[in-house]
Amino acid sequence: MNSPAIIILGEGSIPVARLVQRVCPESVIYGLINRTQSADVTIENFGETVRALFQSGTPIVGVCAAGILIRTIAPLLTNKWQEPPVLAIAENGSAVVPLLGGLQGVNQLAGKIAAVLQVPAAITTTGELRFQTTLLSPPSGYTLINPEDGKTFISNVLAGQTIKLIGKAPWLTNSQLPIVESVETYSPHQPPPEDHTPTSPFLTIQIVPWEPTAPMGTPNPNCLVYGYHPDPSSPPSPPTLFILGIGSGSLTDISPDVEAILRTATHWVGYKTYLDLAEPLRHPHTLRHESDNRVELDRACFALDLAAIGGTVAILSSGDPGIYAMAATVFEVLEREAKPEWKIIDIKVYPGISAMQSAAALVGAPLGHDFCAISLSDILKPWDIIAQRIKAAAQADFVIAIYNPVSRQRVWQLEQAQKILLTWRSPQTPVVCARNLGRPGQTVAIKVLEHLTIDDADMRTVLIIGSSKTRVIQQRDGKTWVYTPRYYSY
Repeated sequence: MNSPAIIILGEGSIPVARLVQRVCPESVIYGLINRTQSADVTIENFGETVRALFQSGTPIVGVCAAGILIRTIAPLLTNKWQEPPVLAIAENGSAVVPLLGGLQGVNQLAGKIAAVLQVPAAITTTGELRFQTTLLSPPSGYTLINPEDGKTFISNVLAGQTIKLIGKAPWLTNSQLPIVESVETYSPHQPPPEDHTPTSPFLTIQIVPWEPTAPMGTPNPNCLVYGYHPDPSSPPSPPTLFILGIGSGSLTDISPDVEAILRTATHWVGYKTYLDLAEPLRHPHTLRHESDNRVELDRACFALDLAAIGGTVAILSSGDPGIYAMAATVFEVLEREAKPEWKIIDIKVYPGISAMQSAAALVGAPLGHDFCAISLSDILKPWDIIAQRIKAAAQADFVIAIYNPVSRQRVWQLEQAQKILLTWRSPQTPVVCARNLGRPGQTVAIKVLEHLTIDDADMRTVLIIGSSKTRVIQQRDGKTWVYTPRYYSY
C-alpha cells in the first residue's frame, strides 16, 4: 500500500491529522491554502487534488465529512479491484469510517488509525464483521487466483454453506469462517464428476504454490484458490514468545515496537482485562487466549507450549512486564519445568510504562530521588516479609510505591502498612492515590499519610508514599504538584 494522503479543510483538523501520521509515518498532510497554516503541502482546489490522488492509487484519509469525499470521487468509481483505500475521519477524531478500497486494505488502515484515536473503526463489511477476515483481500504472501468467483463464493458462505480447507493458511484457520474438518472436496482443476450428488452443500478453499504461468482450468465458484508465495530469501523464523508491557491503560502509551508486535502476533495470551485494553490493535487473524488474574503460572506454561508448536505468541501485561507481572513468571516456569520443546523458543521482553511512572507523571516528580516498590498482596509471600520490607524502606527514607494495596479479600494490610509508616514518617507525608490510570474513570488525589484509608484504594490503585524530603507546591492557577528533590539542600 502506498503512503496515504491526509486531507484537511481547516487548521482545526491538524491535531487529528498528526495522530494519523503516528501510524502512517510516510503520510503527507494536504491542507487548503487559505484555511491551514500547518499542513505539509498546501493545495488550492480540494476536488482536483482528491481526484488526482485517487487516480494515482494513493490512499486517501479525509479529516472531513464522508459525503464530501464520496461526491468528489463518485465519477471515478469504475473498478473495485483497483480503487485505493478511502476513509473519512471526524474532525474531532470521534469516528473513523472506511468508504472505499476494501480489497486494498482500507479496513486494516482504519483499524490502525482508530487505535491511535482510541475509537472503534466503523467497519461495515459483512464478511469481515462475521468471519473476522476478508477473503477477497488476503494477507501478504497470498494471491487469490480466481477473484471472479469471489462474489458468488462469499454469498454462499453468508447463506450458511460450510468450507473445507485444503492446505495450510493460519489467517483462515484463525478466522471465524465455517471451516469443517471433513467433507468431499474438489478444486477448480478437478471439478466433480457429472453424476456426483453431494450429501450436503459445501465450499472449498485451496492453498497451492504460487505459479503465475500455471493453467487455471475451468473456474469453479464453489472453490477459491490462493497461491502462496513465501519470500525465499527469508528463512523460517524460530518460534517466538514476546512478553509485552502495554502500559497502564491508554493505547497512546504503548511503544511503537510493542504496537507492531501486537498487530502481527498470531496469538495473544493474558488476563481478559488487559487483552480488552489492547483489543483495538488486534488483527482479526490473531487469536485471543484469556484467563483469570490468579493463574499466572498456568498462563505462562500455556504460552510456552503454544509458542513451541510455532507461530508468534504475545503475553500481555499491564504496566511493565518485569514489575509484578508476567516476565518473571515465564522465566520461573521455564526454569522449573524445563520442557525440551521450549529450548527452541526465542523469548523477548519489551518494557512498558509502569503504573508508578504514570502516577508520578500526573502529579510531577515524586520519584525524583531514591524509591522502591512494594506489593501488599500476601498471596505470593507472607505478610511478615511485607511488613519487614515496609519498615526497612521507611527507616531508609525511600519514597515507596505501593502496588495491590486493597482487594475484596484483603482489607487490613493497608491499615497495617500505614501504622508501620507512621512510626518513621510524619503524619503530613504526601501520598499520591492514582486509580484506573489511562482508563475511563481515572482519578488522582493527593492526601497526607495520617488521612489515608482503605476507601482511597483498590486493586486498580497505585499509591506513592513520599519521603521526608518530598514536597507539595501549588501554582497560581491552583495546580498542585508533588516532587522529591534531587538535591538534599532543604
